[in-house]
Amino acid sequence: MKILIIANKVPYPPKDGGSIATLTLARHFAYLGHSVDVLAMNTSKHYFHTDQIPTELSKQIRFVGVDTPALISPMAAMKNLLFSNKAYIAERFYTTSFSDKLKELLLKTNYDIIQLEGSYMGQYMSTIRENSQAKVSMRAHNLEYEIWQRSAQNAPLLKRYYFSNLAKRIKKLERQQLNEFHAIIPITERDAKSWRYLGAKVPMHVTPTGMDIDSLQTSQTTTTPLSLFHIGALDWPPNQEGLWWFFQKVWPLVLKKQPDLKFYLAGRNASTQMRNLKVENLVFVGEVESAVDFMNSKSIGIVPLLSGSGMRIKIVEGMALGKPMVTTSIGAEGNPAQDGRELMIADNPADFAQKILELIKDKNLFERMSSNAVSFVNTTFNNKKIAQSLINFYQSL
Repeated sequence: MKILIIANKVPYPPKDGGSIATLTLARHFAYLGHSVDVLAMNTSKHYFHTDQIPTELSKQIRFVGVDTPALISPMAAMKNLLFSNKAYIAERFYTTSFSDKLKELLLKTNYDIIQLEGSYMGQYMSTIRENSQAKVSMRAHNLEYEIWQRSAQNAPLLKRYYFSNLAKRIKKLERQQLNEFHAIIPITERDAKSWRYLGAKVPMHVTPTGMDIDSLQTSQTTTTPLSLFHIGALDWPPNQEGLWWFFQKVWPLVLKKQPDLKFYLAGRNASTQMRNLKVENLVFVGEVESAVDFMNSKSIGIVPLLSGSGMRIKIVEGMALGKPMVTTSIGAEGNPAQDGRELMIADNPADFAQKILELIKDKNLFERMSSNAVSFVNTTFNNKKIAQSLINFYQSL
């Protein structure tokens, strides 16, 4: 089959969850013998020139980038709030130049499948319909409106109003688009139910983000003793919210019992406030060259999410590396791992702290969780099997 993937950022380098999700599936489509093109916005925030993509990868997949600033402007956001009924966060991803490039590709190539990475790309459905007979799927990394709806619940008054308003607009957009696609590809079973509840009637195929198991190699010899870590996009509101909560509510409880324990915080696009946090035993690392090397060098992963939607890929990646991971119920959404067996799940500060302390004090528990996590990911998130299952679904449309 000829497959076109449309994304709102170039999925290279694969350092964040969205890029990992897009690139791993594209690579395995190609591995299975299909022709794969990726048309991606090259935004100011995630700019990467497609000519710099490694030759080995560009031989498997054709990447086409379109410069699309997609900048967030407070003035533009305020103007949108007052004089428009559209969602600003989505509207900035629609440009004439991107639509023109999409049209050019569609007229040159007779695609069988067009896979949109997220609901914001659904804004290009009219261009697709006018210029292609391909089946169109929307790969729903999450329900975008849910992220903002949940963020509003924990935000100060003014932000709560803005986030709630934004959530309503995004929900309206997502509901309007639902049945324009030939199929929806949710990341989790829970999200599939939510899309149905929202009104989706088109076929669905739950497709979690898999792991390139062969490329992930665990290393126990380099693990820093007594260390916690978090790695993720530090400009993503749910990550910021969860980290503030953790450092204010959970971390003091942990340090009372383990005063020498250190927390290593890695990720890109950190604000000045995040970089200069005055938190005891916090080591700010910032952006790292290799997420795998960073995680391998630390002991226990922490993902304290209070909002968000979809599946947390960094949790699965950490599990694949044999790292016991501690998260919340929201962080564990879409991950069928069992609490206390392959994953630690807690929602209040005392319980969250206790889970961490148990892993530190009980070596047998730590090693059992590590082994269980690796086996679980190998069985549940094998990308080759996931990609083949989705191809079978596409061929049945």
